[in-house]
Amino acid sequence: MSSQAPDTARTPETTQIHNIGYRGYDGPRLGRAAARRALFSQSLRGAYGLGRSARSKVLPMLLFAVMCVPALIIVAVAVVTKSSKLAIEYTQYAIFLQMVIAIFVAAQAPQSVSRDLRFRTVPLYFARPIERVDYVLAKFGAMASAMFILTASPLLILFIGSLLAKMDFAEQAEMLGQGLASVTLLSLLFGGIGLVMAALTPRRGFGVAAVIATLVISYGAVSTLQGIAYGTDNVGAVKWIGLFSPITLIGGVQDAFLGAPTAAPGGEAAAPGAGVGVVYLLVVLALIAGSYGVLMRRYRKVGL
Repeated sequence: MSSQAPDTARTPETTQIHNIGYRGYDGPRLGRAAARRALFSQSLRGAYGLGRSARSKVLPMLLFAVMCVPALIIVAVAVVTKSSKLAIEYTQYAIFLQMVIAIFVAAQAPQSVSRDLRFRTVPLYFARPIERVDYVLAKFGAMASAMFILTASPLLILFIGSLLAKMDFAEQAEMLGQGLASVTLLSLLFGGIGLVMAALTPRRGFGVAAVIATLVISYGAVSTLQGIAYGTDNVGAVKWIGLFSPITLIGGVQDAFLGAPTAAPGGEAAAPGAGVGVVYLLVVLALIAGSYGVLMRRYRKVGL
């Protein structure tokens, strides 16, 4: 039985290097500022499903429409009836549609940060040139901006409608300014709280539940306690109970400083005055700053 020699004809005798066209990048390096702007833009667009699948656009666009449709109806009625005032104050609009706002935050805050945590892409962001503070600022700014677009757009519709109905320009402009100041605070507060809740877990479902519990359940509990306090003739406690819910905090600030009609049980008797209003404002600012601080601390660990 004869043995065959191994086939060495197919074995390459020398190593060959093939040039497949890779080249180094010799262009300008844009640095942290450009990276921060790009992340902000991408996160803001993502909040409304832009640049994502068609299914991702459905919920945010639907919620945006739900926010704007009542304003269009109010404007149409005012124009047709030639009313001298709108059926709702600018500062009341976001309070009445707070559930829509809460759903938007609950849906979009986890989308903004939970996926980065789940797929462990955060350390890639921090590799270079972006840093932890850039990531947090971009995400916080994008979420607050998305909230502002959601809440300010109906107010602009109301303002344009009031001018079409020939209402007083100066009066409507002043009330629009008060409404925009209110929704600016609301956007920063709700955006910060939503991101904090979402950043605590990489699972989107848990993030949604945490945001809903923080925004909606807290309001229900506070409203119930305020109703009990008013029902037991303890009207003075109503204004202090309002410190424990994000939406009643915003309501208290605008009641005290923006001339808004109060939604608290007991009416004007339970509305916070200037002194208590300062406490409300300080709590709102502390929560916004605290949300930023918690996010910075959270991403200090995640980025390692």
